[in-house]
Amino acid sequence: MDEAGARAMAQDWVAAWNARDLERVLGHYAEDVEVCSPLVVERLGRADGWLRGKAELRAYFARGMANPALRFALVDVRLGVNAACVLYDREGGVRVADTVEFDDAGRIRRMVACYARGAGQEG
Repeated sequence: MDEAGARAMAQDWVAAWNARDLERVLGHYAEDVEVCSPLVVERLGRADGWLRGKAELRAYFARGMANPALRFALVDVRLGVNAACVLYDREGGVRVADTVEFDDAGRIRRMVACYARGAGQEG
């Protein structure tokens, strides 16, 4: 994926979250996706922080979309080798960096989310 493609993906991903369009958000992820987030530890009590598969991700994201204050604002996209880092701000000004690896179809196969310390209270 080139920089323009990664930026377009990130812009659509943010817009889908802000529209609370779960299916559109999930369209960016592969069926066998793996997602790691400190919020998974905090909210689900999973010590390793991992969600595996689209079904787990669907349930987790649906829960996040229930937050009426939820709002994402894209800050920047950094390109890697078949990967990107999406920097965005959440409601309350919390900065998040999601590092994503793409599959051959350009969907997110693996994602690691990194939050500012204490950011989990936001939503």
